[in-house]
Amino acid sequence: MNARYHDVILEAIPPGCKNALDVGCGNGLLTRALANDRKIPQVIGLDRHGPCVERSKAHPESGGIGYVRSDLLAHPFRPKSFDLVTSVAALHHMDPRAGLTRLRDLVAPGGVLAIIGLARPDLPKDLPIEVAGLIANLFRPDPKVDPSQRPPIVWPPLEPYAAVRRLAAELLPGFRWRRHLRWRYSLVWTCPA
Repeated sequence: MNARYHDVILEAIPPGCKNALDVGCGNGLLTRALANDRKIPQVIGLDRHGPCVERSKAHPESGGIGYVRSDLLAHPFRPKSFDLVTSVAALHHMDPRAGLTRLRDLVAPGGVLAIIGLARPDLPKDLPIEVAGLIANLFRPDPKVDPSQRPPIVWPPLEPYAAVRRLAAELLPGFRWRRHLRWRYSLVWTCPA
């Protein structure tokens, strides 16, 4: 279902992007799009869930993509080493401040951080948006995924939209934010050169 939002990330790829890190890569759908469709020379997918990493590695279109089973906060990536850092539905699996700081610190000057995140609605203010999302999804069913192939799910997200947005404003000056339906937001930030 989160693949519906991959276009936000694909549109944010910086010109001349040489390498990308996808944090919480799940079954590798976005990593394959980055490597095969967008022709980014070096793509790494990172996930804590071993079965997801193994499925990603085993996919016939995963040649040349590096997959790492590790934790974002513990893995020894060098700071400022990626032209593109992405994260889809992973930030709410960790402490938001530590996770967002680590994601930011991995982006090279001129590079981009693109996140599709999950957050709780700020009720009652977000009630009209939530109702609209429920109605829209009656006409746009979720794609069928084999339950044995699903990445781990942390639900519901602990942080509300407003808290995530305040944190992003503090850590990522000049970020672009968009609220989406069904508890999702996108955040895109370009690291100053």
